[in-house]
Amino acid sequence: MANVLEMLMLICFGASWPINLKKALQTGTAKGTSLVFLCLIEFGYVCGIGAKILHDNINYVLFFYILNLVVVAANIIIYFINRQKDKRNGIS
Repeated sequence: MANVLEMLMLICFGASWPINLKKALQTGTAKGTSLVFLCLIEFGYVCGIGAKILHDNINYVLFFYILNLVVVAANIIIYFINRQKDKRNGIS
């Protein structure tokens, strides 16, 4: 049951990242996006994956950690792309 609850938590948190990614792609600006926040979230997912591995608790829940990690990484990449666009357009 604990694994199911952990998976549901990851799904709930993870549902927002594709929405955020779509918004960042549509707006084309890094304004309003916090790189520190994204990096902290990414670090949290890395820690969650590490905990699963260290406790030898590798199961289907690990997939959701990795999925969220990848989508947040995509958000970070788009942040830097949009930041470059902002610099070209004179937006700081």
